Amino acid sequence: MNVIKSPEMDAKLILRGIHLNLTEAMKAVIHEKTGRLLRHEPIIDRVRIDVDLDKTKGAKPHFIAKGHIEIGGPDLIASVDSDAAYKS
Repeated sequence: MNVIKSPEMDAKLILRGIHLNLTEAMKAVIHEKTGRLLRHEPIIDRVRIDVDLDKTKGAKPHFIAKGHIEIGGPDLIASVDSDAAYKS
């Protein structure tokens, strides 16, 4: 996967791993998805993505991805959880 990173996108994107280290492959997937979003919606000021590893829900790891999109009006917040980090 070849992801083109631009200084403008780096200024608009904040990535954070909570209870895990984000690998370069995970960062590349997030950059790809966020880049598509930023290309189609120029009103977005900044996007923060948090990927959290939650081990309290049983023996299998559980991943929660939270997106916080800052725009001119009210911010948009979404989250998704699954048993695989790349799915989240």
